[in-house]
Amino acid sequence: MTAIRLLLVDDDPLVRAGLSFMLGGADDIEIVGEGADGAEVEALVDRTRPDVVLMDIRMPSVDGLTATERLRGRKDAPQVVLLTTFHADDQVLRALRAGAAGFVLKDTPPAEIVDAVRRVAAGDPVLSPTVTRQLMAHAAGAAADTRRTRARARLTTLNDREREVAVAVGRGLSNAEIAGELFMSVATVKTHVSRVLAKLDLNNRVQIALLAYDAGLLEEMEDNGH
Repeated sequence: MTAIRLLLVDDDPLVRAGLSFMLGGADDIEIVGEGADGAEVEALVDRTRPDVVLMDIRMPSVDGLTATERLRGRKDAPQVVLLTTFHADDQVLRALRAGAAGFVLKDTPPAEIVDAVRRVAAGDPVLSPTVTRQLMAHAAGAAADTRRTRARARLTTLNDREREVAVAVGRGLSNAEIAGELFMSVATVKTHVSRVLAKLDLNNRVQIALLAYDAGLLEEMEDNGH
């Protein structure tokens, strides 16, 4: 099994040391580099070629949000999981729209942080329950009508099956769970997810989930008793 190549970026050396000790103990994770600021990230990525970047959202020179936006604009960019001690709505949403594949709080149990790295490396989004609740609140926010109109217009490019898969992704289901619910193979689910990403010009499953929330598709499912 090929180890997941992980880059750690946090301005607190004690936090980096703790993360390195915790994550480096996993047999399937290799720490390939460490950085102390978002300004270093692109050069570190070029040098170490990580699969996943685990990065603090708050850093003194270039923060994790800006670094994520810069990384995700590159070809063959690594996945990004952002770590933070707080959970402000605007920061969460900016991070996810920038293409972050995960967002976890620093008080998340160590085993769950390790699992988050594994899941993101495998192509699954990772959101803490707190962040998921924020997304639901965001969908019903003050600008919901405008977002809903725009999101629904974008989703018209999808066929019915792709739309079903997009909604399932928005509900946080894994490929295996989607396959079971929609009576298709996991390979077919992956194909549909890839098509949805391509048609909507999105980076990852988290952004599909955001669009589903914005379009109000999850609310419709709840209203229909699903």
